[in-house]
Amino acid sequence: MSAIALVLAKRGFSISGSDKNQNNAIQNLSRNNVRIFAEQRKRNIDFLYKAVNKKLIIIISSAIPNDNEELTEAKAKNLKIIHRSDILNYLTQKQPSILIAGSHGKTTTSTIITTLLDLCKQDPTAIIGGEVPLYQSNGHAGQGKYLVAEADESDGTIIKFKADIGVITNLELDHTDFYKDIKSIQTTMKIFSKRSRILIANYDSNELKNFLTPQTIWYSIKTKSNVKYAALPKEVNGNHTIARYYENEKFRQTLKIPLPGLHNLSNVLSAISVLREIGISISELSKYIEFVNAPRRRFDFKGTWEGKQIVDDYAHHPTEIKATINMARLMINNTKSILPKKAKRLVVIFQPHRYSRTKAMIQEFAESLINADLVILLPIYSAGEEPIDGVNSKVLASLIKEKYPNKITKVVNNFTYLKDKLRELNHPDDLILFLGAGNISNFANKLIIENQNIISPSE
Repeated sequence: MSAIALVLAKRGFSISGSDKNQNNAIQNLSRNNVRIFAEQRKRNIDFLYKAVNKKLIIIISSAIPNDNEELTEAKAKNLKIIHRSDILNYLTQKQPSILIAGSHGKTTTSTIITTLLDLCKQDPTAIIGGEVPLYQSNGHAGQGKYLVAEADESDGTIIKFKADIGVITNLELDHTDFYKDIKSIQTTMKIFSKRSRILIANYDSNELKNFLTPQTIWYSIKTKSNVKYAALPKEVNGNHTIARYYENEKFRQTLKIPLPGLHNLSNVLSAISVLREIGISISELSKYIEFVNAPRRRFDFKGTWEGKQIVDDYAHHPTEIKATINMARLMINNTKSILPKKAKRLVVIFQPHRYSRTKAMIQEFAESLINADLVILLPIYSAGEEPIDGVNSKVLASLIKEKYPNKITKVVNNFTYLKDKLRELNHPDDLILFLGAGNISNFANKLIIENQNIISPSE
């Protein structure tokens, strides 16, 4: 929503919005003449209605409940109300669009595509779900040919889009509040694929190969056969990945990917596939790959707290958690690491996201956490859902202990208890990995701020 607001503001629209958080995105909007109300109240709509009357258009996302004060007042005044996906669709029709879909890696892949396009002097417009380091923003109103955006499948609105280049990074069951099974999400993705002029997809995802057409352009990090683009890992460590790059099974060159983890190799290859399809040479791309960075909250090193390194990550699906933990394990007792110092133990603090997701995947969540040395669970972040009987972090902890009796697993009720538990289980040279899509990032930030306040400038 904030990225859409920024692009619209840059293109001359008068934009207002409401948000109780004062994060980077909100502050950036304020700097670009967007009026921000600190609360979502009826009076906001009244104020704007008096200023512009029926010219006022209300844009909502699927996260806005029907009893929201602003939405209720907008309906009472018979204002035009449209969904976030409709305004994004409007923007994608204004210029050639590159739309990235998939269960995992959308934000990272979109960020890499945007970054490489910019470095190749293409100046794209970008509407991304995370902060792009190059712009220090999740939105950018470029002057170039292309618009890059995430096509979110979570609420089914992805079927509205018609991409010039559509990308599907992978596919698994998720968003179980909307999709009842894998077939239902495949049906949605099939519609998106057919509406894309060019479709690029991950050959390593079995759930994609089951229904995409032969015209699909495939990429893979596991094989060079039957795919147009391949990057086969040669060296994998906690600092980078070196891969042999192929096109149509022919070796082209060796690439050094500055983002560790095989999932990031796949994300970078997805981006390369897109840029090759629009005609940018691999020799030009290879010059800029070393400058690629992950978006904020994707293995985001925050600093240290009482000597321990703190990393924040958005992972909230079992597959994402497993990939992030595996990436972290590459850095444990390893001198080749993106971290400033060697870590000896991996502590994972996980905040489950949504009761529906936790219920549907509780076995998978237990399996995904096995490679951590210590697991601490926070209460489930509801994201607006009502609690489900028998679905909570204590049940998940019991399941982990049942499967892996020797695994140290703890449950805490809030941030204060979390801090006490970390001190109680203190271990030198810990890497503390915060995982979740809720407000867990605030916990990580508080620890860093606390540490900065304790240490005086002279020290």
